[in-house]
Amino acid sequence: MISALITLVAAALLVVIDQGIKLWATASLAPVGSMPLIPGVVELRYFLNDGAAFSILGGKQGFLIVFTGLALAAILLYLLFKKPARRLEYIAWLLVLAGGIGNLVDRVLNQEVVDYINLLFMNFAVFNFADILVCTGIGLLCLSLVLEEVRSHKAKKATGGDLPDGTV
Repeated sequence: MISALITLVAAALLVVIDQGIKLWATASLAPVGSMPLIPGVVELRYFLNDGAAFSILGGKQGFLIVFTGLALAAILLYLLFKKPARRLEYIAWLLVLAGGIGNLVDRVLNQEVVDYINLLFMNFAVFNFADILVCTGIGLLCLSLVLEEVRSHKAKKATGGDLPDGTV
């Protein structure tokens, strides 16, 4: 389907974008703390997170580095050797991989992740581009699973295959 080279280049490009934004945030936001992006809606706020999502496992960098590294190695091997049959699933895993690597780079080099997007209209964690990649990838994986179930259900229905009781 998609070559290993394309996978590696696409993931690397997303990681470079993530790291570039984080360098900008460190240079521009750290001195001022925050600045409005869309007043009353979104601000750019410099925040260092030593945990995972929502600061869980704060201070457990060793564990987070090892666990994340193993998970990302498994995803990379899957993308390079198993190669998802569906393009949506491939894109989803690629986004998860790139976002995970982006935050892993921060953890390894700085022992914390640079976050900078703060939603003002709701009480939510400050996050970054890598987090957006991971969450979008997980959302697309869920969508891919649902679409595959729908396809499978339609195929079984069309061929008169067995469907669970009560399923139309």
